[in-house]
Amino acid sequence: MWRTRAAAACVICRSLANSSYGIKRKSPLQNLHLVSRSIHHPYYPSSKFQRPPLRISVQQFSSLNRLPLHKTKLLNLTHGYQSHRNFWLARLASRLLKVRYLILGSAVGGGYTAKKTYEQWKDMMPDLEDYKWIVPDFIWELDELVDFEKLLKALPDADDLAKLLPDFDKIGESLTSLKGFLSPGSPGETAFRATDQGYDNDKQFKKVSDKEKIDQLQEELLRTQLKYQRMLERLEKENKELRKLVLQRDDKGIHQRKLKKSLIDMYSEVLDILSDYDASYNTQDHLPRVVVVGDQSAGKTSVLEMIAQARIFPRGSGEMMTRSPVKVTLSEGPHHVALFKDSSREFDLTKEEDLAALRNEIEIRMRNSVKEGCTVSTETISLSVKGPGLQRMVLVDLPGVISTVTSGMAPDTKETIFSISKAYMQNPNAIILCIQDGSVDAERSIVTDLVSQMDPQGKRTIFVLTKVDLAEKNVASPNRIQQIIEGKLFPMKALGYFAVVTGKGNSSESIESIKEYEEEFFQNSKLLKTSMLKAHQVTTKNLSLAVSDCFWKMVRESVEQQADAFKATRFNLETEWKNNYPRLRELDRNELFEKAKNEILDEVISLTQVTPKHWEEMLEKTLWERVSTHVIENIYLPAAQTANSGTFNTTVDIKLKQWTDKQLPNKAVEVAWETLQEEFSRFMTEKKGKEHDDIFDKLKQAVKEETIKRHKWNERAEDSLRVIQHNALEDRSISDKQQWDAAIHFMEETLQSRLKDTESVIEDMVGPGWKKRWLYWVSRTKEQNIRNETKHELEKLIKCNEDHPAYLANDEVTTVRKNLEARGVAVDPCLIKDTWHQIYRRYFLKSALSHCNLCRRGFYYYQRHFVDSELECNDIVLFWRIQRMLAITANTLRQQLTNTEVRRLEKNVKEVLEDFAEDNEKKVMLLTGKRVQLAEDLKKVREIQEKLEAFIEALHQEK
Repeated sequence: MWRTRAAAACVICRSLANSSYGIKRKSPLQNLHLVSRSIHHPYYPSSKFQRPPLRISVQQFSSLNRLPLHKTKLLNLTHGYQSHRNFWLARLASRLLKVRYLILGSAVGGGYTAKKTYEQWKDMMPDLEDYKWIVPDFIWELDELVDFEKLLKALPDADDLAKLLPDFDKIGESLTSLKGFLSPGSPGETAFRATDQGYDNDKQFKKVSDKEKIDQLQEELLRTQLKYQRMLERLEKENKELRKLVLQRDDKGIHQRKLKKSLIDMYSEVLDILSDYDASYNTQDHLPRVVVVGDQSAGKTSVLEMIAQARIFPRGSGEMMTRSPVKVTLSEGPHHVALFKDSSREFDLTKEEDLAALRNEIEIRMRNSVKEGCTVSTETISLSVKGPGLQRMVLVDLPGVISTVTSGMAPDTKETIFSISKAYMQNPNAIILCIQDGSVDAERSIVTDLVSQMDPQGKRTIFVLTKVDLAEKNVASPNRIQQIIEGKLFPMKALGYFAVVTGKGNSSESIESIKEYEEEFFQNSKLLKTSMLKAHQVTTKNLSLAVSDCFWKMVRESVEQQADAFKATRFNLETEWKNNYPRLRELDRNELFEKAKNEILDEVISLTQVTPKHWEEMLEKTLWERVSTHVIENIYLPAAQTANSGTFNTTVDIKLKQWTDKQLPNKAVEVAWETLQEEFSRFMTEKKGKEHDDIFDKLKQAVKEETIKRHKWNERAEDSLRVIQHNALEDRSISDKQQWDAAIHFMEETLQSRLKDTESVIEDMVGPGWKKRWLYWVSRTKEQNIRNETKHELEKLIKCNEDHPAYLANDEVTTVRKNLEARGVAVDPCLIKDTWHQIYRRYFLKSALSHCNLCRRGFYYYQRHFVDSELECNDIVLFWRIQRMLAITANTLRQQLTNTEVRRLEKNVKEVLEDFAEDNEKKVMLLTGKRVQLAEDLKKVREIQEKLEAFIEALHQEK
């Protein structure tokens, strides 16, 4: 596989090697692009080297685009010529023979030197079989992404290259002229006389001339290398633009190849589901992701931003900014955008205002996820970033590890960060991206010890040294950086070591400016020139490629095993459900909520089926229970103490008007609302026989309470009700005997109820009678004996004066007290008045009942306005007015209930249910139990298994 891809990547090399440029030789390996030289070249055996390779000090690595050309000026050598003897012909022959030996010796020595240099270079080259994952994916796909046939056609042919060679005819003519110049007697004879004397000078400057030639050849080699590197950069840029166009066409539906774009999204969805899944039955999430860990302010977020190619995270000066794990899914797309898992808004990362909004949104989400009294949160924020040229992977940025809890932090912040980091790193398939600040002492690092505990063998750890520019400037010994990169200063081991520069420390720097600064730094860095760092170990671009390849390698190795584990878990859950709930459908929490929601709405609709008669009876009965005490105590009894009927009616009218204006409408609305609540609660809590599911009881109770809390009666109802009640109470016209009898019956029931209550109060005051004392063996207390004696004295007083007023005079109180003292009973005047109130109340109620019985035949006198009659039944008219007011009020309230309030209540119920549907915590609290949890686990495991199977299928298709 390696050699097949390498052959595809070296089409340019073979074409250049096979082309004829007028000289039959192969193109040297040094003239090829660096990527072609970084792999084993099957088409370039060492036996075919014709040009001796030269030793150069230039470090070659693929991430640097512009290599500096160190030009060496040629030395202008001038040889002095002096006159000599005229034996020039012999000396010329001697010189020609020496030139022959020089040429022959140079050829042999150059060949040997070339072979030796090649062998040295070959030994220096690493075995790239173990570093296939470092080589970018696009190298293996060059034959698919680049049209090499078109490139070959664009290259010049042999004829065009031949034109660049020198004109050999003109060279022949020049040699002929030279021959004539060297003939005897020619002016050149004198010139060659100096050759013999200058021979020693030739030896002296021979070494200098060879060095100049080597420098010239080095410069030519750099030009050639730069030429091909620029050509490859141009092809990469064109390829990027073409891929962007293809992805844009995919978005429009013209082309349906979305495999690579959707593959990482499919995998990210699985991770999102797993993050919410409570791992039961010993099933744990072992799917790979890249976990970014490091000390606080070590540059984790900056490295992640360089990989995502956007400044997407909030920044702070020395303070903790990453307060919760942030999962970033990187994928390729036509536009550079970001969006959250639970939001449809896309942030355009090419616009500064969108970047600022994204950073602000991330900060808000982090702060909202932190509970009160805490500094960090375990809740994961899921973010997806898409853009052209992004490497597909899933990274999780964790809060920075701290050594000391500072002021303003929770006491358990350090332990919480350690537990979060361990929870992510203990996944055996997680790739640990360990970030170390190169500008501080290595001994101050905390994260390296933590990483070495989680991955002692370093099989899934990638070490990244940040701020190398500051490290090179501040560290006294550069070898210390080399020891850090090679992992000799830490107890931890790593799969790979990288050095990056993520800016100059200015938060306003753009990604492009940081890239340029990073490339410029490594171009001039002594770390590369002195071979302390290797080319593939530097720049965030190389880091991104390496991490992506390692991530996908880990995914391919572990995803099928995880799918099998969830398949076994699904079988166990399905078996448990069949054994425990064989007759029930597998409804998860959301489905159960929807079912309960429909039941609740059906029960609200049932309120409209209540008959008007039932509503009015309930309203009238409840309203009278609420206002009866006020009517008897504050209206009827004070009016009954008046001397004549005129005063009675006047007192009643005044008090009824005051009551209607201030209290009655409000009381009526309260009664109506309470009645509606009672009916609503009855429907909500009423069991439906065998169909009743008690799993919904807690939810229904919560919906009922929240709805009642939100519902408010229409404020305008009181104003209209006040007018209706006032008109009803002003009417005194009883139209028939039936209404008269109904009023008497209503009055009798009310007075008998009050009389019964009064008897009960008196019995509690004076204690049990002689029957209860004998039958139940109970006795009176001392206070009860005193009240009993007081009661007897007061009854004597009433018998003496049946028309006695409702209040005792002071002399009467004194008389009763003295009579009791005469019998040896000491009593307080207040006790006498209190007892009198109940005794007189009983007497009055009995008298009113007797009078009510007399008025049964008083309807005839009422029609004649009680003319020529001693019977006065104004109290019957009062109770008729009250009874009629109650009936009219109940009818009005019933209309408001059925026409308005029931519908408003239904609307409030729907709003409450919608709010509960959006609140997952509320649903978890209200829908609980083993059945619900089992259905939830079963649903999630099925969803995870299905998505994993779809992902595995897509992964196989990509292979």
